[in-house]
Amino acid sequence: MEIDLEIYSPVHQIKNTLFNEQGINVFIKRDDLIHPIISGNKWRKLKYLLKKAQAENKSHLVTFGGAYSNHLLATAAAAAKFGFKSTGIVRGEQVDNDTLFLCRLHGMELLFTDRESYRDKPALFNKYFADDVEAIFIDEGGASPEGAKGCSELIDELPRRYDHVFCACGTGTTAAGVINGLHQHGLSTLFHAVPVLKNGSFITDEIGKLLAHPVNFELHTGYHFGGYGKTDKPLIDFIKQFVAQTGILIEPVYTGKMLFAVYDLAAKGYFKPGENILAIHSGGIWGLLGMKDKF
Repeated sequence: MEIDLEIYSPVHQIKNTLFNEQGINVFIKRDDLIHPIISGNKWRKLKYLLKKAQAENKSHLVTFGGAYSNHLLATAAAAAKFGFKSTGIVRGEQVDNDTLFLCRLHGMELLFTDRESYRDKPALFNKYFADDVEAIFIDEGGASPEGAKGCSELIDELPRRYDHVFCACGTGTTAAGVINGLHQHGLSTLFHAVPVLKNGSFITDEIGKLLAHPVNFELHTGYHFGGYGKTDKPLIDFIKQFVAQTGILIEPVYTGKMLFAVYDLAAKGYFKPGENILAIHSGGIWGLLGMKDKF
């Protein structure tokens, strides 16, 4: 089957008294609307990996993630949609949850492994699939040059120029792709990376590995709220208020933290009057399944 999917990802303006007071215009790129499950950066990062698998006659997608991984679920759904077999190697002890239920429902086989072994993903791939000539290695989160290429295409779709673009960062692949896209179009837009992990300065090097050209960007490491998958009351309160006021569903792992940063920086007068700011909704809404108790 041809690996193709029509992209529907509009840009909506976010209206808020704060933004009016600051004289700024804030927009959100709705990548969460691309697909119900293969949404946001998940589809963009998988697109060329799936094309690579098809070109190499690989029919078995093998990838990695935690027990609530949006990437695992997106890969399972993509495999089902485009006729691949899929296996997810899951970090940690064997568990059952809503996310893994949906992975299995889409036909994904799950292999659980201890956290120490999980650190060497190529070794795990070789342990289980060295003799499977149809298996292809897909790194956690779709981190890869192919993933960055898919994410760079987001810039092709923008209806206007923006002074700032914000994106949540886990592996740095989406950020690198967006930065590459901005560079390809010769745009002077300033990119802002918001790491969702504690001690997120490392993301600078990870982004750098996938950049086509060295580009300066802003890094905001103060919005991790305790680390990956961690939250606190101010973040949860912000998300509940944002969803209730906009009707746009966001979650606490990625997009919620990034948007909190945008609102917080606006409140601190970071932006100049008249500037246009774009926030990228990178999907991942199914991550809410593992965080219902936080609300």
